[in-house]
Amino acid sequence: MSAALKPRDFKSDRQPIWCPGCGDFGVLNAITKALAFLERSRDEVALISGIGCSSRIPAYLDTYGFHGLHGRALPIATGLKVARPELTVIATGGDGDGFSIGGNHFLHACRRNTDITYVVMDNEVCGMTKGQASPTTHPDWRQAKLTPGGTQIPSFDPCGIALAAGASFVARGFSGDPNGLAKMITEAIVHPGFSFLQVLSPCPTYRPEQKEWKSQVQRECLDEQSERAAAAAAIHADNGFSTGIVHRLERPVWPPAARGGTTLDDIARAFSA
Repeated sequence: MSAALKPRDFKSDRQPIWCPGCGDFGVLNAITKALAFLERSRDEVALISGIGCSSRIPAYLDTYGFHGLHGRALPIATGLKVARPELTVIATGGDGDGFSIGGNHFLHACRRNTDITYVVMDNEVCGMTKGQASPTTHPDWRQAKLTPGGTQIPSFDPCGIALAAGASFVARGFSGDPNGLAKMITEAIVHPGFSFLQVLSPCPTYRPEQKEWKSQVQRECLDEQSERAAAAAAIHADNGFSTGIVHRLERPVWPPAARGGTTLDDIARAFSA
């Protein structure tokens, strides 16, 4: 029997090029800790991402990975899980990638409930494209050159939207708490169904004020609710800085158990006839 892998064994030889102090370092460490705790082998895991700073994660892991198109991480991850249900499939991305161009895919992934885990690193800004507002940016944030008067648009509520769309596991974590986040990611992976994690992940370059998040985050303050309405009430009453699992409910996973009988060769023959 081979020795159990340690968190560092899941990291590739590529060095992250994130800015010093970026919260995504903590998320990367939390993912590797979770995979090591679950005793996954590297060939049992696939990381799927879209576009953005946080979407570089597949390159930094020594597992299967796919760096996809902007906003398309979830349909790719869903297709992979349906085709290879034995794999542990994790999708990663940022608030711009996941809730802007990828917003429609997010809604339907929540309601479809395929057994994948979606980790969104939320820094309330589009960092890779030099600091413009994202869907989660507060309406009065005026530092961005493209929105000097603020967006004047209510910010997207990731956990609230996930609950409304039917996600069966909803949680919020903080990149500055890698051990707590690793535990949360572990629980998300083992949950049978679509698991959504909003991770507060500061951007020190374009949002230097977020360095204060470490003193503002209230760790493990969200109480887990099985009823969606109760979970939604808790999220809407929160200031956005409480962490914890807010909703977990087992419901049928999509797709249902395969009926079998149709192979790729069958399909190829049908369309070549």
